[in-house]
Amino acid sequence: MAVAIRLKREGSKDRPFYRIVVTDSRARRDGRFIESLGTYNPMSNTSPNYDLDLDRVDHWVSNGAQPTETVASIMKKVRKAAAKAEA
Repeated sequence: MAVAIRLKREGSKDRPFYRIVVTDSRARRDGRFIESLGTYNPMSNTSPNYDLDLDRVDHWVSNGAQPTETVASIMKKVRKAAAKAEA
């Protein structure tokens, strides 16, 4: 089974809200998923418009899950913010 980390769209028309989920790559975009890892709200005016559990992401990536381009860029932003907070 090929596992992917990708966005699952929620929210109403013209008000998108996404959950970052681990799912079988053959499943529908908004279909069943294995685990929810975080959220992404592109409509938010606040600075961090995403929330992501990096420990669980690392677990799934080490087990072979492939993140999509968008999720990979969100992961990069979260890691950068975490490194900045530690310094």
